[in-house]
Amino acid sequence: SRFTFVDLAGSERMKKTGAEGERAREGIKINEGLLALGNVINALADEERIARGEKVHVPYRQSKLTRLLQDALGGNSQTLFLACVSPSDTNASETLSTLQYANRARNIKNAPTRNVDETALELRRLHAMNNLLKRELVRLRFGPDGQRANEDADIGMINDELLLREDVAAYLNMVDEKVCEFGNVPSLPRPVQSNFRPLSAPATMGPTFAP
Repeated sequence: SRFTFVDLAGSERMKKTGAEGERAREGIKINEGLLALGNVINALADEERIARGEKVHVPYRQSKLTRLLQDALGGNSQTLFLACVSPSDTNASETLSTLQYANRARNIKNAPTRNVDETALELRRLHAMNNLLKRELVRLRFGPDGQRANEDADIGMINDELLLREDVAAYLNMVDEKVCEFGNVPSLPRPVQSNFRPLSAPATMGPTFAP
């Protein structure tokens, strides 16, 4: 996943700011970026053309700013847009322009979806299945006689204190060694004590989100 924070500068009016030299060139670059961003917002917020099914070209490549914000504008992201305005009457035109800008941006519809790494998700599922089946083995081999004979018992439901016993830990280590032997894979170093967690505890491995 990715988090992008962009602080957009306000439009620069040369006559009003009196900027010269390097600052004037910087103001021109700011205005170019804001113009490109406005073109992208206008294209994405053109509901009439979208409703008619027309293919709308979105000029993301006009500037580095719009290229950076491509996912945030009409892409696979959740976007928060804050517009800052001035209460002063001397900035009335800038305030109106900013509000119109924000109103157009509000019409953009993103479609955020979770980017899940399928391989990591499958590894998580296999890890949970391995955990559950080991618990079932422990229940059938070391659980109370009544619990072992009860076929209606929930799969893998055992007393977590049972997992702390040394004979249970040794048995699970032996199971791991047999798995490596049958699968012809090298065994991984692990502590003698079982590394099981209660079923109510959070998973040790979560899904990986692609950027």
